[in-house]
Amino acid sequence: AALREEDAPARQRMRQRWKVVLVDEFQDTDPVQWEVLDRAFTGHATMVLIGDPKQAIYAFRGGDVTTYLHAAGTATTSQTLGTNWRSDQALVDSLQVVLGGAALGDREIVVRDVGAANLGSRLTGAGAPFRLRVVRKHLLGRKPGSKLSVKAVREHVAADVARDIKRLLGSAARFDGRELRPRDVAVVAYRNADLQAIQQALLALEVPAVVAGSGSVFATPAATEWLRLLEALEQPHRAARVRSAAMTCFIGCSAAELGGATGSDDAFTDRLTEQVRDWADLYASRGMVAVLEAASAGGLAARVLAREGGERLLTDIRHVGQALHEAAVSERLGLVALLTWLRGQMAEDRGDVADERTRRLDSDSAAVQLVTIHGSKGLEFPVVYLPTLWDRYPQNPAVPLFHADGDGGRRCIDVGGGGPHWGEHLERARAEDDGESLRLLYVAMTRAKSQVVAWWAPAPKNTPTSALQRMLFGRRPGWPEVPSGRDLHDEAKVAEILHVWQRLGGPVWEEAALAEPAPVEPVRDTTRLSVRRFDRSVDTTWRRTSYSALSAAAEPAPGATSEPEERPKDDEPELEPVADGVDRDGSPRLPAGEGPAPVPSPMGTLPVGARFGSLVHAVLETADPQAADLRQEMLARIAEQLVRWPVELDPGALADALVAVCDSPLGPLAGPTRLRDLGARDRLCELQFELPLSGGDNRAHPAGTVTLGDVAPLLRAHLPADDPVRAYAHALSQPRLGAQTLRGFLTGSVDVVLRVPSGAGVRYLVVDYKTNWLGGFPGDGQTLTSHHYGPAALRAAMGHSDYPLQALLYAVVLHRYLRWRLPGYDPAEHHGGVLYLYLRGMCGPETPVLDGQPCGVFSWRPPVALVEDLSDLLDGCSARRASVRGGRA
Repeated sequence: AALREEDAPARQRMRQRWKVVLVDEFQDTDPVQWEVLDRAFTGHATMVLIGDPKQAIYAFRGGDVTTYLHAAGTATTSQTLGTNWRSDQALVDSLQVVLGGAALGDREIVVRDVGAANLGSRLTGAGAPFRLRVVRKHLLGRKPGSKLSVKAVREHVAADVARDIKRLLGSAARFDGRELRPRDVAVVAYRNADLQAIQQALLALEVPAVVAGSGSVFATPAATEWLRLLEALEQPHRAARVRSAAMTCFIGCSAAELGGATGSDDAFTDRLTEQVRDWADLYASRGMVAVLEAASAGGLAARVLAREGGERLLTDIRHVGQALHEAAVSERLGLVALLTWLRGQMAEDRGDVADERTRRLDSDSAAVQLVTIHGSKGLEFPVVYLPTLWDRYPQNPAVPLFHADGDGGRRCIDVGGGGPHWGEHLERARAEDDGESLRLLYVAMTRAKSQVVAWWAPAPKNTPTSALQRMLFGRRPGWPEVPSGRDLHDEAKVAEILHVWQRLGGPVWEEAALAEPAPVEPVRDTTRLSVRRFDRSVDTTWRRTSYSALSAAAEPAPGATSEPEERPKDDEPELEPVADGVDRDGSPRLPAGEGPAPVPSPMGTLPVGARFGSLVHAVLETADPQAADLRQEMLARIAEQLVRWPVELDPGALADALVAVCDSPLGPLAGPTRLRDLGARDRLCELQFELPLSGGDNRAHPAGTVTLGDVAPLLRAHLPADDPVRAYAHALSQPRLGAQTLRGFLTGSVDVVLRVPSGAGVRYLVVDYKTNWLGGFPGDGQTLTSHHYGPAALRAAMGHSDYPLQALLYAVVLHRYLRWRLPGYDPAEHHGGVLYLYLRGMCGPETPVLDGQPCGVFSWRPPVALVEDLSDLLDGCSARRASVRGGRA
């Protein structure tokens, strides 16, 4: 990344000499694969592994720390980062007293000494950088010899966390010279349940708090509200369902209203039923979003926001509503099916999720952040509260997962449920879980910039095996070994040990006594309100467009339709077939000229239409043309793609036709090369692109106003009169097509870019597959032959379509791509032009060649000056366009 873009030779040398592998969590990789990588790179390239063994702990995402250690063991050179760029020196030193030298589950994962880039502390007025709040038994009204229940301790800790945060935010604490804000504080815990309990305690003290990534939105009260409403919409004649929906936030009736005199009134029930029926009709006509809008117009937001925690509920209500709408549209669900879908989503009891189901933050503008330890990876906060490091109760796994001593540390799983080695396997799994617990402790403690506040409590069932207990009371400072468990000490011994850690510079401990925080006067906003006025214009010419969208402007606007998730190829409309020998405008088809006899098309009996075209595109995209048995390869790919693009056809006939396509000549631009001759390394399938238009990616770009019609003068300036694309300048001059402003991004994908031999070098070709039917009407008894796709017929077909526009745009795309990626790029040498492969006219090796061109192949190589000028034009270079108009034009 540090190399200058202009230094192409240096970039090429770096690509040849180095293979850089960025490794984060080593997902789904076992040690054997690392051995294969090591052997593959030996003598060929240098492999650089970048990772963090203390964060390779996320087993539920395939992470495996043993794999990391095995990979690191193959390295010839090992280096580390000696500077902490996140935390203050005061916090680093205090944490190092407790963690320094400890082996986190393995002797090769040791907490090493590090320095800090931030000397001193950026946090003032908040106490020591590492505070440890200790729950003493007398604080819960218990005698010294009694035992504390986990439930009582958790409730006490949650209340203490809330009060301590309230006190901190109400103090004079400052971070980096400014007032400490709620968003500067994070609570990090193992479980979402603990975070939600602390959130409720914070909200009770009027401290805003949000839970980040707190599981599925379908496991929230909002989903239940929607369920009750959908049940009523589905059966509005059932009074019980209607009255149940009336108590949701959507309608807002109270239990007192329904149970009182008003609720027993038939007229009242009839009004509720009428409202529910109206919403059911609204869903049928306009969808679930319309129902949500109707509820919002009826005061939904005001009712919900008036509740405690209303902002959270409103966010979830809208989230579930959007999910319902998307499911209804994409899967075409009626009310009954949608109700079943919602019940299914709610029945999936998922914890941590990482998709559209994950609850969204209601607000992060001024709120304490609540996040799980797993979810905190990569995050940082000025102050971090760790209330649950004392709380761990490991249970024997039903299916132990562990690593074997031999066999390269291979991951093993015991599904036997017993046997002679069952106890040993359970012990191995528990030991690895103990190591992961230590690494989780490390991750949690290293999220803070300036202060860590942790809790310790003497719960006899959960505390002994917790990572904090083992680190503080199971090892001495500097010792590498951390025991798997440690019994609780009496309170006098606990205080003595904690005093030792404090004298060494470790945590400053204090009793976790509940103290009422000092009242904080609410800040009153005296800003006068006024109506917002729009004082700027919106650039309505900026848009993301494509070849299909640009060419569609020349046609009358279609009616509004619902777009499916995956559409057939939209650059190949289902063309109406024409009578044999007659062109689409009624004029005689250009004669093919004398030459070889026509050859029947292998696709002459196959279907027509956009879906068939998409099927053929997908097969050609995924098939290996250099397979030993190409026909079997085509059959396998056809079977796969028919699932996505179901078309009634004979797979064998299509396979034979596509084999013939791969064996057909490609014409002068490709030389003797056929599609069969080019393997995966010489083809780039579905090259997706996003091309900035007139500074669409940068407002400061000095671009002039460019329209699609500005391309016409370039065609007339650079192309000879007999060029098949030059005639398209007339279409571009028409207002409906040419008046479109080119500003924003041009997006799309090229079917395939081929790299073909050319003399002593190579040449790159843009290729677009076409399955258009150019013969008579399918099924009229006429035989489709190669001569329907002769050079003259293809020139006529191109002239009566918008394919010239596609060819022009894709030629620029290839030019930009090669200019960026190919060292020493010379468009005159490397830019080979455009091939339109009309597949129905490609009949195998015997495909006739007419006037020097094989049937079924339209070849066009634009002049280099045209490609460069068009590229500049799309970039908004109006000065150059003016010179073309006034000079060469």
